[in-house]
Amino acid sequence: MATETGSVANLSAVSRIFKGKTGTVHALDNVSFDLKAGKTLALVGESGSGKTTAARVLLGLDQPNSGSISVLGRNLESLKYEELRLLRREIQVVQQDPFSQLNRRHSVERIISSPMIAFNIGDKQSRREQVIELLKAVGLEKEHLNRRPHELSGGQCQRVAIARALAVNPKIVVLDEAVSALDVSVRAQVLNLLREIQSSRGLTYLFITHDLGVAHYMADEIAVMFRGRIVERGDRDDIFKNSRHHYTTGLLSSVPLASPTTEKRVSQQVQSLPSPVAEDSCNYRSRCAIGLSRDDCKSVPLQITQGTDTHSWLCHSPIER
Repeated sequence: MATETGSVANLSAVSRIFKGKTGTVHALDNVSFDLKAGKTLALVGESGSGKTTAARVLLGLDQPNSGSISVLGRNLESLKYEELRLLRREIQVVQQDPFSQLNRRHSVERIISSPMIAFNIGDKQSRREQVIELLKAVGLEKEHLNRRPHELSGGQCQRVAIARALAVNPKIVVLDEAVSALDVSVRAQVLNLLREIQSSRGLTYLFITHDLGVAHYMADEIAVMFRGRIVERGDRDDIFKNSRHHYTTGLLSSVPLASPTTEKRVSQQVQSLPSPVAEDSCNYRSRCAIGLSRDDCKSVPLQITQGTDTHSWLCHSPIER
């Protein structure tokens, strides 16, 4: 169930640290966000920014070092194994590669019905009927029931993966780069399908992407991640029309815009600088022309600036609008 504020899931001050031979990696560094009922939150950022790790801790597949996660009002840390397993019926995932996420040996019917079997939903006949309905919902036909993944196109495989995620009637769906491996024309079809399904079923989406253009099309709210931190968060218009963090502006410079003057203004905000290194304060400093010239960006801990009720950023010297 949703909370009084309409939140169906929440990460609060979550950190996840990995230790390896080359040092310590802060995959998540004090990350907080809410998923609002029936809405889409997009996590955007380059590879290695922590987007998928955030999804994994939300799904209960990875344990944070600190912070708390709640789904439908239940704290994941307090749940026993069976309770967590049952809760996963309410939150499903669609992954990036449409081929690798499906068992090549299984038919489409078996793939889609497998979550229903796992949660003891219905009998064989009722499950088959539901699979047929799900195929129709994602734009496939009954004739696809007995096909194997290798007999399907990439777009069809991704539709099967979406149908499988819907099979147990979840409230939340995590879409982890779910269209990035598809051709452009197929990508548009799948994005339209996801919007239609969300509208008809009242689903909440966590949409993970490196593509701000896709995020603009899908999201109600956008959280921009860089090296384990959310550096800016806001409604879609906050991010696209009033971005304040220099990294966000850099991402926007690669998004095709209707107005050449707008594109020029955005691209001039960004400098081409070396890859980032770990910093005590701002971990974007080595890519930022302003950050390199300011001592506070190197040594003073960052605090979230709440510009409006919907828009916040993590920067000592934000872009003035």
